[in-house]
Amino acid sequence: MIKRLTIILVLLTITYGCTQKSNKVTHRHTNALVNETSPYLLQHAHNPVNWEAWNPDVLARAKKEDKPLLISIGYAACHWCHVMEEECFEDEEVAQMMNENFINIKIDREERPDVDQIYMDAIQIISGNGGWPLNIVALPDGRPFWGATYVPKDNWIKSLKQLKDLYKNDKSKVVQYASDLANGINAINLVENKSDSSNYTLDQLDTAVENWSQYFDTFLGGYKRAPKFMMPNNWGFLLHYATVNSRPEIMEYVNTTLTRMAYGGIFDHVGGGFSRYAVDTKWHVPHFEKMLYDNGQLTSLYAEAYAVTKNELYKKVVEETIGFVKEELMDENGGFYSSLDADSLNENGELEEGAYYVWTKEELSALLGSDFKIFKDYYSINSYGFWEKENYVLIRDKSDEEIAEKYGIATLELKLKMNNALSILKKRREKRSRPRLDDKILTSWNGLMLKGLVDAYRYLNNKEYLDLALKNAMFIEKEIIKNDHSLFRNHKDGKSSINAFLEDYATIIEAYLALYEVTFDEKWLNLSKKLLDYTKSHFFDKKSGIFFFTSDKDDSLIRRSIETNDNVISASNSIMAKNLLKFHKLFPNEGYENLSNQMLKNVQENFDKSAQGFANWLHLVLYKNQNFYEIAIVGDNYKELGKEISSNYLPNSILAGAKEEGSIDLLQNRYDKNQTLVYLCIEGSCKLPVTSTEQALKQLGR
Repeated sequence: MIKRLTIILVLLTITYGCTQKSNKVTHRHTNALVNETSPYLLQHAHNPVNWEAWNPDVLARAKKEDKPLLISIGYAACHWCHVMEEECFEDEEVAQMMNENFINIKIDREERPDVDQIYMDAIQIISGNGGWPLNIVALPDGRPFWGATYVPKDNWIKSLKQLKDLYKNDKSKVVQYASDLANGINAINLVENKSDSSNYTLDQLDTAVENWSQYFDTFLGGYKRAPKFMMPNNWGFLLHYATVNSRPEIMEYVNTTLTRMAYGGIFDHVGGGFSRYAVDTKWHVPHFEKMLYDNGQLTSLYAEAYAVTKNELYKKVVEETIGFVKEELMDENGGFYSSLDADSLNENGELEEGAYYVWTKEELSALLGSDFKIFKDYYSINSYGFWEKENYVLIRDKSDEEIAEKYGIATLELKLKMNNALSILKKRREKRSRPRLDDKILTSWNGLMLKGLVDAYRYLNNKEYLDLALKNAMFIEKEIIKNDHSLFRNHKDGKSSINAFLEDYATIIEAYLALYEVTFDEKWLNLSKKLLDYTKSHFFDKKSGIFFFTSDKDDSLIRRSIETNDNVISASNSIMAKNLLKFHKLFPNEGYENLSNQMLKNVQENFDKSAQGFANWLHLVLYKNQNFYEIAIVGDNYKELGKEISSNYLPNSILAGAKEEGSIDLLQNRYDKNQTLVYLCIEGSCKLPVTSTEQALKQLGR
């Protein structure tokens, strides 16, 4: 247990109440952030605070001047970051206190997750909770000794004065506390190399899922709590588990969750796409920011669920989510932007959360005329859909069939009426002030969206999605991949400046491999493999048997982090472990399987009590305990057969194909000029070839 330095350090770690941000902009001041490309950092470029971006030179100057670092971390779509900016960082009095006594560093957490991880762990140790904006005061070498999230002006000034005095008058105790805290930050990130562990069994997995299921909200979906986050890796694993193990009760829960999320206000019924999370239990009122990473992962999830169920609602969600991303987040060169802000200008010209998305009953009635009556029922313009200040957030609570029966009309007619109504609302909404766009391009988030597009093409058979995927894949190849097959983390205005992290490699490797499976273009397979091998060389830690989050080419921080817990985005190591297992199936002599097995053993002790926090890892338990198939397709008709087979949900498989013979061993000596053959193999040992999708699926037990 880390001892507290003083009561002050505990009392100062507080999260305070809320306020609204006005649209106040001043350019009386300009700081070093004006040279950055991150929209979040540029938002602070005209604060009177002498902000600087994180870099080794700034830390060296802090040591030379013997000033503590004041590190403030946030992101462009963060509502409370905007609030604190107005109240504190735009204030002259606050700026004077900060500039005279601290070296002030602003960090975009989306650009620098490596730094954010460390200081988020620090504040969790100090206070037991965290969030953004994340404000840390640290020694000049980066070791933290105080932290808080949102703090209003008076408390902020008071806190900084006490911290300044403490550093000046009792520095030895501050240093001791920072040293103890740094030890704690490192201790909670250790991973033990467990070479003597046995493999996690299916019986153990069943027990873990049973324990996990105690938290299921089987009526409203998700978990029995608020706020509710969409957890694509959680529902994605449970879809896999329910399907391959014939667990109808788990499948029903997944369907309930996906349906309620699609019905909820968290899904933008007017413009498509999902917001970040819901503040309530019924998925109704979102935190209105829209993030690329959510929409990429949810595109994959709903496409897979559609493949299993053929539920038209899931198909509609995929189509409208991709429509939103294409319209709002796609760069002309094929990259995808990061997010839309939660805040936008209301009718009074003030920034207000959700102003772009909400409706009053009077406005809806005036716009929709005679169709308002049925629309009101369909989208709950009643107590169920009411939010605040006379505003409603559209939310469904009944199926099309229920509403159509109530009003005595055909389901098709109902859908046409609702589509027409939503079209009217979209045209009206486009006249409102739009949410601010974070137009930086992040590699890992693009990887998630690329995988989403590939899955959408695979399961919905829409050629447009493959075209979008290829455009994005070529953008990444041109702008993000360096000559040595290392990656950049970021891209904006033609510039890339930050070395990529493990999550960037993991998601691009996964996406390129998926792209190969639907195109059989070995270019994407080879690129993916080169990225994988680069990652092995520069990120793998032989001591722990797992990958670091940062490359050995990056500047040192107070900790070289290891990411294992799956959160709203799967842990970079869990994605890598799956990548390694799949690459082993195509390149069995490279040692990839041994790495994947070891990584799984190193984390599996957590599965019993926290399956939901390791959901993406759990796919590997199914892969390793059940048959995993290499499906090889060779012959003139290889692309058509591959397309047919891959449109089925086959999670325990990987596809390879070529007209004659591809470069990988699995495709060698299998060509027959008279027919296209499908080989179903396990570890290179194959069943007798077949010539049709139906025969192949029969061999798979489908």
